[in-house]
Amino acid sequence: MRIAIIETGAPPSPLKERHGDYPAMMMRMLAPLAPQLSFVTARTSEGAPLPTVDAFDGLLITGSAAGVYDDHDWIEPLESLVRATAGADKPQVGICFGHQLMARAFGGRVEKSDRGWGVGLHAYAVTGRAGWMAPETGRIACAVSHQDQVTLAPPGAKVLAGSDFCPIGALSYAQGPAISFQMHPEFEHEYASDLLRLRANRLAKPLVEDGLASLTGSSDRTLIAQWIANFFAGA
Repeated sequence: MRIAIIETGAPPSPLKERHGDYPAMMMRMLAPLAPQLSFVTARTSEGAPLPTVDAFDGLLITGSAAGVYDDHDWIEPLESLVRATAGADKPQVGICFGHQLMARAFGGRVEKSDRGWGVGLHAYAVTGRAGWMAPETGRIACAVSHQDQVTLAPPGAKVLAGSDFCPIGALSYAQGPAISFQMHPEFEHEYASDLLRLRANRLAKPLVEDGLASLTGSSDRTLIAQWIANFFAGA
């Protein structure tokens, strides 16, 4: 199964050298769990063309420092690709920015949250169920890094997980086999901590300290990765 990873952003240069880019993180996360998957990357944010729907079996959209409402010339075509992928009944997964872009592409709303930055390890209550969400759990905790949030789910979408800070933390969509997560399961805690330290001068000190402390806790990133692998396998 050929998965097209749409790279919508890149880690800051010092961290990219140490941890790799977002497609590399995605592949490190999924390859051990889903050896049947192969990957190709479209570096869309760097000007590379988007793939056509017939060039892949599934789509995976990365995180980005961009906002879905920004004036980048690749955002609208990517939303069109999301809708075309759903129309072709091919599975797709969005992470962070990808979660937001998919929600907007299907008719939802995304805004900069008045709750401010979400950083460190956040926990979501799991409120929905699907066959690919195995093993089951009532709570998932994972690294996050975002200001924007989906504030209105698209018509027919089902909220799978959320928190008081981020009520729409994971979605499944009515338009096709499509799911998305605000969390970053591809972020190892070492990378999430390095990223937070790099951004420390832009954030309130208590937020940084609490975020770093939270990243010493256990994460469900491997469980979420298993769900994503299950989703692609089932689709």
